[in-house]
Amino acid sequence: MKSKLVAAAFLAATFGIAGTAAAKDTLTLGIGLEPPHLDPTAGAAAAIDEVVYANVFEGLTRIGSDGAVLPALASSWTVSDDGLSYRFTLRDGVAFHDGTSFDSADVLFSLNRAMAEDSTNAQKGLFEPIATVAAPDAKTVVITLKRPTGHFLFNLGWGDAVMVAPESTENNKSAPVGTGPFSFKRWAKGAEISLSRNDAYWGEKAKLSSVSFKIMPDAAASAAALMSGDVDVFPNFGAPELLEQFRADPRFEVMVGTTEGETILSMNHANKALSDIRVRRAISHAIDRQAIIDGAMFGSGTPIGSHFAPHHPAYVDLTGMYPHDPAKAKALLAEAGYANGLKLRLTLPPPSYARRGGEVVAAQLAAVGIQTEIIPVEWAQWLERVFKTTDYDLTIVSHTEPFDIGIYARDKYYFNYTSDRFNKVYADLTEAVEPEKRNALIGEAQKILAEDAVNGFLFELAQNGVWRKGIKGLWANRPVQANDVTGAYWE
Repeated sequence: MKSKLVAAAFLAATFGIAGTAAAKDTLTLGIGLEPPHLDPTAGAAAAIDEVVYANVFEGLTRIGSDGAVLPALASSWTVSDDGLSYRFTLRDGVAFHDGTSFDSADVLFSLNRAMAEDSTNAQKGLFEPIATVAAPDAKTVVITLKRPTGHFLFNLGWGDAVMVAPESTENNKSAPVGTGPFSFKRWAKGAEISLSRNDAYWGEKAKLSSVSFKIMPDAAASAAALMSGDVDVFPNFGAPELLEQFRADPRFEVMVGTTEGETILSMNHANKALSDIRVRRAISHAIDRQAIIDGAMFGSGTPIGSHFAPHHPAYVDLTGMYPHDPAKAKALLAEAGYANGLKLRLTLPPPSYARRGGEVVAAQLAAVGIQTEIIPVEWAQWLERVFKTTDYDLTIVSHTEPFDIGIYARDKYYFNYTSDRFNKVYADLTEAVEPEKRNALIGEAQKILAEDAVNGFLFELAQNGVWRKGIKGLWANRPVQANDVTGAYWE
C-alpha cells in the first residue's frame, strides 16, 4: 500500500493534477566569459551586461530586441522644441531589490555619479552632453543638454546608464542591487551566476522563477553541456563548426542573428611603426577578411571595411578600399622603411574569434614580412593591459556596444588615435536630429576611419544561438550586449 502511495505522489508531482507535464520554470544559459564583476556602470566588459542588463538593472529607457528605444523606469518623456530639455516621468511603485524605494533622487545620484570627474564608468562619454539634472519632484526628472543630441534617448538605454541606489552601489560589483524582474542570488566564481524572480517587480512578472548563467569558455564542454541537458541555451555559441550537429538534432534550434559586434584588429597608434599610415594601410592590404571568416568562424560573419554594422541603414560598404593585396602591402612597408620586415606583438583575449582569428591574421601578416609574437591573455589581463594601460601593439576584439563609432573621438582611448577631421564630423553628428543628415554624417565618419586605416576592420560578429526546442522569448539578434531573459519561458 505504501509503495502505491509513493508512486501516486511521484506521478502527481511529475504530471500535475490534470495529468500533463508541469511547465518548466527555470532556465540555464551558457556564457563564454565570466564577467570581472557585476556593475555595468563601472566596467567595459560585455560579459557584465550579458548577465545583468534588463534582468537585474534598468535605466530610464531600454533597448528592445529590434534596437528600438522603449520606456523603462521612465514611463514617458517630452522633449523641448530646441532639443535641449528632456522631461521624464518616473513610474510609480518601483523599489530596489533591497526594498529601498526608487525616485528622482536615485536618478540624480546615478547620473551625477556617472558624470563625476572620478567616475569609473567605461562609457563616460555618453553623459558628456548633459549640462544639468534636476528633480522638481519625486516622480519627475529634467535633463538639460549642452547641445542637441540626436541619440540621447538611445544612450540612456545602455547598460552603462542603468539606475543604481546610494545605499547599495558600493557592493554592486559582487552583489548587485537593481530594480529589474530578477534579483541577484549567488555567484560561484568560475562556475555560475544565479538570479531569482523578483516577485515585487513593478512591471510584468518574469515567467521563469530562476535563471542560471553557467560560465563555459571551452567550446567542446559547451557542446557537451547542451547535449546532456546541463545547459538549456547558449545564446552566443562559440563553436560555429558544431552548428550543423545541432541543426541535425531535433531537440535543438539554431538561431543565427545579427550583433553590433565589429570585430577588429586594433592597432596601437602610440607604437612608432603603427603611427605611420603606410604601415596601417599595409596591414589592411595584408588582411584577407573572407579567409579569416572561413578559417576562424567557419563562414559565420559579414566582412566590414569600417567600424559600423552592416544591418544599419547608414552603413557604407568600404570593404573594397583595401582589397587583399600582399604585393601592395609589401610595397607600402618598404616605403615606410620596413623593407626588411617588422616585428609586433599580437595580444589575444580568450574568445574563439580572437584566438582562432589571431592565428589566421598572424599567418597573413607573416606573408608580407610582419612577424607577430602571439600573446594569449585572460579577459581580466586584456582589460588591464590593453584597454587600460595600452601596453600592446595589435589585438583582436569585438566591440559589441551599440552605435559605438564615437569611441574614435575619445581622448586617450586604447587605439591612441586622434583626428580633428573625424572629431568635427562626429561633433556634428551628435547634434544632428534629422535622419537624412545623421545618416550622411555617419557615412562620412565611416569613410574617414577607413581612409586613415585606423584599425584592421575584419567582420561583423554573428550571434549563433543554440537552444532546446520549447524555449520562447529569447532574442535571436543582439542589438545590445545582453541576454535579456525577462520575457523568456518554456512552451
